[in-house]
Amino acid sequence: MERSAGRKIRQTRVISELEANPLLTDEEIAGRLGVSVSTVRLDRAMLGIPEVRERMRSMANQAGSRLRSLKREEVIGELLDLQPGEWALSTLQTSQEMAFRHTHFVSDHYIYAMASSLAIAVIEADMVVTGSARVRFRSPARVGERLVARAKVGTKKGNKNVVSVRIRVGEQEIFVGRFITVEKECLNGSFESERCDPGVAGS
Repeated sequence: MERSAGRKIRQTRVISELEANPLLTDEEIAGRLGVSVSTVRLDRAMLGIPEVRERMRSMANQAGSRLRSLKREEVIGELLDLQPGEWALSTLQTSQEMAFRHTHFVSDHYIYAMASSLAIAVIEADMVVTGSARVRFRSPARVGERLVARAKVGTKKGNKNVVSVRIRVGEQEIFVGRFITVEKECLNGSFESERCDPGVAGS
């Protein structure tokens, strides 16, 4: 009886941890709960929760169907969740090709590109550009680390939006950015109209 109650409490915590961060691996959940990885895997199976790779794949498919301002391949990293006009989530698995030469540190421009593309992706419009950005790199990222970016839309004035983007490695925040994105009008007969064509931007 006590064993069954303990299992229910633990499984409730598993659900809670994954609701807060769906990208947690079994190893990370096990560390937080102080149990073995095999116990977490058994709990997931009993709860009908797929492994992290399957969760990410499902999330990416759903998010991609809502994407309007960019093509999927234009988002740096993998778009995992998107509520247009509200918030977005993406992840980037870093590799040696992204490193500064002869180091194990990820080049800053990959981190910035991840943030700026997410700031554009979260806006629900056919054509969006970055008007300005104020960014701060708090800590370097190392090759092999997984970056997780979250974008949140703040105030909107006319065709301009304030979007904040934060990037983390685990629990450590490594980047903070404040972007002003601008929605462009699609004018018939202009160069912009081609770029704004929904069939191009949203495919």
